[in-house]
Amino acid sequence: MANKSDKYSEKTNGGQSFGQFIWNPSTKEFLGRTGGSWFKITVFYIIFYLCLAAFWALMLLIFYQTLDERVPKFQLSDSRIGANPGLGFRPRPRDENIDSTLIWFKNGKESSEWGYWSKSLEDFLRPYSQSNLDAGSHVEQCAGNKAPEAGKFCYFDIKLIDNNCTVERNFGYDRGQPCVLIKLNRIFNWKPEPYNSEDLLDKNIPEVVKKGYGEGKNEVVYITCEGENAADKENIGHISYYPQQGIDFKYFPFTNQPGYLSPFVFVHFSRPQSGVLINVECKAWARNIKHNRMDREGSVHFEILMDGF
Repeated sequence: MANKSDKYSEKTNGGQSFGQFIWNPSTKEFLGRTGGSWFKITVFYIIFYLCLAAFWALMLLIFYQTLDERVPKFQLSDSRIGANPGLGFRPRPRDENIDSTLIWFKNGKESSEWGYWSKSLEDFLRPYSQSNLDAGSHVEQCAGNKAPEAGKFCYFDIKLIDNNCTVERNFGYDRGQPCVLIKLNRIFNWKPEPYNSEDLLDKNIPEVVKKGYGEGKNEVVYITCEGENAADKENIGHISYYPQQGIDFKYFPFTNQPGYLSPFVFVHFSRPQSGVLINVECKAWARNIKHNRMDREGSVHFEILMDGF
């Protein structure tokens, strides 16, 4: 059994060994290396990391030469977004309810009861009134179904929207007749395709689409909105669409043109039932738009709840 002196000797020797590892005066080594050794290894790692950084910088430079700031490298079906557009709606709920799809407002003389929704739409539409100035030479006044020149887009005139869905009338929110803006999500270089005669035999295609094609209006992405369930269909009331029930093909494709603004349709709910939550589903219709309710492809869902009207 070791005595106290032996334990003291071990601690002393251990302390001396560690101290000599930090600095050994006999060999002039610091942390086990001489000054010359530390100099050589320092120079080696400086050169090594400089070469490594230069290699990655060169690879990054070569990679950026393959990219275009305006045109994505992978498009349509080759991209993560895909070639099947979804729909978006405005106005959106407040930021604190970012995950919600509920448009909820109340009757009242004060705009605090319904003003947020009207103001949100007003803010969204403000760029449309000055798009000619912002887009400059990239915007065209397209007559009829005439497509714009390459690199340009057709001007979407919000003055054609019916008076029921204007800022002057608060987009109907003060009267319990809300307007909801529906637009297609942007997909670079996506173009809608018209249905052919065989496609129109599909019973799932709405009559309004078939009728429009029969009248020669076959270059339109039709928009339809309805209640999701039987009770919703009963409570949703009459629906109107402005400036028409669809978006002309001439507004596509989106190719990142400067000043481009997405075309849209205003859906006007003129007599929705008050005090009842109404589930609404809107769909876009074109030959290359597929519908998937689970993934919300080709469609959008939101709810409307009015109180006191």
